[in-house]
Amino acid sequence: MSTAAPEASAAGTAGPGPARPRTARRYWCEWALLDAGAGPAAAPGVLVDVDGGVITSVARDTRPPDGAERLSGLTVAGFADAHSHAFHRALRGRTGEDGGSFWTWRARMYEAAGRLDPDSYHRLARAVYAEMALAGITCVGEFHYLHHAPGGARYGDPNAMGRALIAAAADAGVRITLLDTCYLAGGLDARNGYTQLEGIQLRFGDAGADGWAERVADLRPAGSHARIGAAAHSVRAVPPADLARIARAAPEAESAAAHIHVSEQPAENAACAAVHGRTPVRLLDDTGFLAALRPTLVHATHLTGADTALVRGTGAGVCLCPTTERDLADGLPDLGRLAAAPLSLGTDGHTAIDMFAEARGAEEHERLRTGRRGTRPAHRLLQAAQADGHAALGWAPDAATGGSGGAGRIAAGARADLATIALDGVRLAGFDPGRAADALVWGAGAADVRHVMADGRWIVRDGVHTAIPDAPARLHAAITELTG
Repeated sequence: MSTAAPEASAAGTAGPGPARPRTARRYWCEWALLDAGAGPAAAPGVLVDVDGGVITSVARDTRPPDGAERLSGLTVAGFADAHSHAFHRALRGRTGEDGGSFWTWRARMYEAAGRLDPDSYHRLARAVYAEMALAGITCVGEFHYLHHAPGGARYGDPNAMGRALIAAAADAGVRITLLDTCYLAGGLDARNGYTQLEGIQLRFGDAGADGWAERVADLRPAGSHARIGAAAHSVRAVPPADLARIARAAPEAESAAAHIHVSEQPAENAACAAVHGRTPVRLLDDTGFLAALRPTLVHATHLTGADTALVRGTGAGVCLCPTTERDLADGLPDLGRLAAAPLSLGTDGHTAIDMFAEARGAEEHERLRTGRRGTRPAHRLLQAAQADGHAALGWAPDAATGGSGGAGRIAAGARADLATIALDGVRLAGFDPGRAADALVWGAGAADVRHVMADGRWIVRDGVHTAIPDAPARLHAAITELTG
């Protein structure tokens, strides 16, 4: 933070992230979905031991033993929101009602970006991340390009805005992968090539890819709850030579993850073809960005068959953000062709913060596109929001320790991230444990989340954030401050 210090986190500290509890605890889950990727069924009577922020054992027990806390409902692994722009939350319900397009929406987004400073961004992001926690999200990937002061002037700390986001995540009790984003050009014009940054965009830019890499290097260490990832905004905002430089620099920076917006709009593909004679994915491949970083491609809405073959062949992943893609009229991605690519999900512009809605939307969009049902089963959609989403943000299990330390599963050695879903509401009435994943994807919503644990610490109890119990009022105040 550049001026005022961030408020204390729920653990009683500011900055370094949530403290891990040191006392072992036992939790008896009425029902538990142990590994969404393994199948759709929930197991009854699951005893979970937690110590030091890690699940130490998982066992079946028909009755809660003495000393174990009972978790009524269905307990699942915490969710990863793999693509977020925290300040976009202020736009919910304020754009798009009178027509327009992605590009007119972008102008409104730039207006919001122009009003933030490190302190106001911290207040807004803290409330947004609290809303995420209330929805069962335990880790967020923040695609961060709002770096500098208005006009492009540097704050005394060039990473003041990024540190505000890291502190906000600590306050809300969630982990964060700060995907610090390189943004160098104002756009890609089919006739004139790359344009200069101007207006609000001056806040996004650095002195080339080298300047970006130098600034990002100063972000470490970021706290135990935070990791720093590399991102390029898009082929519209980062020229090929700089994409190649990022591909070479990112391994030196030991980035936790690499992300980039790709082919969100047909206009992007058309401009790239006019200037470079190829698609955005082919350009990423030619610059080495695709093979060197195996990035997560955000949106990937308008890929060709050759593009999807490149994605599968390099091991790159895809992050879909269905509620935002629908809100911005982006189009329908080809989920079937992308079936072999690692899939994650994000809330992006925060039209909604609800990972059940994102999982549901991914399949619904494919049904609309193809006229067929069931391209990706519900348990695989949940896996995208859990283990695969965490992996896309650099929180995968550590192979060097036998696969421990990852997130997104209820298993011994995994991070103790739990979300308990109430089964006594109307949306999940008639719950069938044999089809628990289907019930969640096709029936549940964020409002059904009752308790949330991140790294062994309760951050939501009975639908109330433990550190920010007035989260709705805080969010309202932060948005009102920004929008006037």
